Amino acid sequence: MSGFVGAQGLGVLFRFDRQRRVVTPAMARLRRAGPTVWGLRGVDFAVGPGEGVALVGPSGSGKTSLLRLIAGVLLPDEGRIEVSGRVGSLLAVQAGLMPRLTGRENAMLLGVLAGMSPPQTRASLEAIKDRSGLGDAFERAVSSYSMGMRARLGFAVADCHGADVLLLDEVHEALDHEFRETVAERAQAIRGRGGIVVAAGHDHPVLEGMCERAIHLENGAVAEDGPFERVLEGYLRSVG
Repeated sequence: MSGFVGAQGLGVLFRFDRQRRVVTPAMARLRRAGPTVWGLRGVDFAVGPGEGVALVGPSGSGKTSLLRLIAGVLLPDEGRIEVSGRVGSLLAVQAGLMPRLTGRENAMLLGVLAGMSPPQTRASLEAIKDRSGLGDAFERAVSSYSMGMRARLGFAVADCHGADVLLLDEVHEALDHEFRETVAERAQAIRGRGGIVVAAGHDHPVLEGMCERAIHLENGAVAEDGPFERVLEGYLRSVG
């Protein structure tokens, strides 16, 4: 299956309590109302089969929120988003990992949570071990892992489950140079079979190695969408 992601008038509203902690709409009704902030608003774009798109912009511009909307972790407050294909995501180095479980046990858990059957997940475990490059550490508790090792495990799980839409959020900073090259190679392989890659971060050379297109987000809106080099130059000019 090929991947596709599209958005029309996409917006997400963050609600806070009086202590300015993010709360769900249901929680907000039970607590004293606080301020609201649009994390994203009026966002339109489409990413088709074989494309790689980098999300660039300053911290707080909406990059992570957009990835979470694509992943289904957040639901939009207005507009719509369409996602076709199996989604594999690494939205945070620690996301979904249980420290007391081993790498193997975490891989099994994440596979089932991603919608794989237990037999399918068990069949993929050795491939995940090999793809992660963790060796014997795959059998150790994740609490003993460095950030880079956790990123390796999370990426290997997402990749080995045949993602059509691969989402990466600022994980490259936790990876060593060798595994960054592995991620770039696998991203190109996913795109080569009709999948798509959407990646966010501040390591622009790494993003350029995976993506030929970029979307510049500013204050929750699309400031520019186009070829990577042109969009990056515009973003860097905007921040001086």
